[in-house]
Amino acid sequence: MASLEDWTLPPALQPKPSDYAYDLDQALAAVVGLSAQAPADAFTAEVLGTERAGNGVLIRGDGLVLTIGYLIAEAESVWLTTGAGRVVPGHMLAYDHVTGFGLVQALGRLDIPALPIGDSGSAPVGERVVVAGAGGRQRSVAARIVARQEFAGYWEYVLDEAIFTAPAHPHWGGTALIGPGGDLLGIGSLQLEQAAPSGDTLHLNMVVPIDLLAPILDDFLTLGRARCPARPWLGLYATEAENKVVVMGLATGGPAEKAGLESGDVVLAVAGRAIGNLASFFRRVWALGEAGVEAPLTIHRRGKTFEVRVASADRARFLKAPRLH
Repeated sequence: MASLEDWTLPPALQPKPSDYAYDLDQALAAVVGLSAQAPADAFTAEVLGTERAGNGVLIRGDGLVLTIGYLIAEAESVWLTTGAGRVVPGHMLAYDHVTGFGLVQALGRLDIPALPIGDSGSAPVGERVVVAGAGGRQRSVAARIVARQEFAGYWEYVLDEAIFTAPAHPHWGGTALIGPGGDLLGIGSLQLEQAAPSGDTLHLNMVVPIDLLAPILDDFLTLGRARCPARPWLGLYATEAENKVVVMGLATGGPAEKAGLESGDVVLAVAGRAIGNLASFFRRVWALGEAGVEAPLTIHRRGKTFEVRVASADRARFLKAPRLH
């Protein structure tokens, strides 16, 4: 069962009510602590572990909580904790690999206000925002949007335009990005580092824009996933190194491992088309067709260049599916 940890952010990072035109404390009250337990045999346990903890945001008065999906992937139990200390069980409803969103249904009364959904597309670089964690002002960061740009994640994930904020929230998973209107602009996903012109290291949060939720929300509630053809998944972890796309790991039992790919392989092309970066690699695989399509990859390994044909799969079929009520 989850409980809020005994920690606070430095006062200089915390948002001050006088700086915002909305009721800051009421908006922050919509953020809950979230803990989840996945079974030991979960496919995601190898990378994410079985015990996960982060945040979620109440987006409807009927107990619908939005979070970042990796916290609840394959979870068999979920607990939600309000800032006032009320603890209620939750049920995992959905996880979408394309956006990264996850949805939980509270199975008891939270007695907190819901945070209204905003328009993330209207928030410009430089906008003053709050990155809110469960526990109110002391667990939230007064920040600004510092960039809006493409993001590619090593786990076969691309956002056309992610939101980046600074300073970073140290417990970013599932945090609420609250805009100047006191509404929800996105859900915190990662912390990244970027070299600043001064030579210092700037810590950023990557946030999934809330505008990606509306097109899939009804499907989330009825199907547990988006109603669209599944993308082809290779089951590899890749990174960019020296302007090359390099395989740095393989999902156990996944398509890439079965095809004989190895850590350290350099991916040069997909179906004969050269790739320039991580995002173009993933997009060219997805453009081949639906999950199950064969992906011809040109690989460079230890001085030799050759082709490997990977029979892609639907990533969701490797996961324990949520039980729909």
